[in-house]
Amino acid sequence: MTSLANIPVFILCGGLGTRIKEETELKPKPMVPIGNHPILWHIMHVYRRHGFKKFVLCTGFKSEVIKDYFLNYTSRHSDFTVDLSSRDVSYHSVHHHEDWQVTVAYTGELTMTGGRLAIAAEKYLGDAEHAAVTYGDGLTDANLKEEFEFHLSHGKLGTVLGVNPPSRFGEICLEGDTVAQFSEKPDFHEKWINGGYFFFKREFFDHYLKKEESCVLEKKPLVKLAEDKQLNLYKHQGFWACMDTQRDRDELNKLWQSGQAPWAPSIPSISASKIFEKAKLS
Repeated sequence: MTSLANIPVFILCGGLGTRIKEETELKPKPMVPIGNHPILWHIMHVYRRHGFKKFVLCTGFKSEVIKDYFLNYTSRHSDFTVDLSSRDVSYHSVHHHEDWQVTVAYTGELTMTGGRLAIAAEKYLGDAEHAAVTYGDGLTDANLKEEFEFHLSHGKLGTVLGVNPPSRFGEICLEGDTVAQFSEKPDFHEKWINGGYFFFKREFFDHYLKKEESCVLEKKPLVKLAEDKQLNLYKHQGFWACMDTQRDRDELNKLWQSGQAPWAPSIPSISASKIFEKAKLS
């Protein structure tokens, strides 16, 4: 069995976040905070809970914000002493337990998702036979270890997490002109959408992606993969949410502050713990 700790997780972090512009003027969308941590931190914890800890961040817009965050990660979570003459730094009382290996890869300011992935994979896929891919704005309580095992079991090139889309509007079921059922924002249990948590064999990176600025993952690469009958769906009917708007961000923040965030059952919320008080984004 492939060690999950050695599976590279590529996270697409380079988009402009135009539909949540009030949050992304000074930082990329994956750095928009949920509680005192960027949503990127939460996504990485979703993976780590299931055994993954090797991350490749495919950056673009405001990449320096992500670089600075991880370069200064330990100092953000600890006391430290710096000797200005020798530039030596000693850390004291480190208040984080992350054991992630994080590669921050610049993949172009305006490069589309497929191009970003191709550029980063050429450098950092290494000799891995499989890799995980996700976006920098989605959270779930799906068991990613089980999804990877499913990916290995069917032998095809790709696996995508399928989730039931929540409606943004109420649904009214009629019997004639009489309202038989009124459902406020129902989930559609017989419909599936792309939940954004993928696993791919390395052949996908070699033969379906192009290192071109215009290459969009969701268009030709995934469409062709599906046409070739090389993409399977891992069905998940639990929690899933995408932070596409300020309203989405506010709802995720409420879940986190309540201490009942479904994507992070083992991580204390900011309201319940003082451990991470110094981790606020600058």
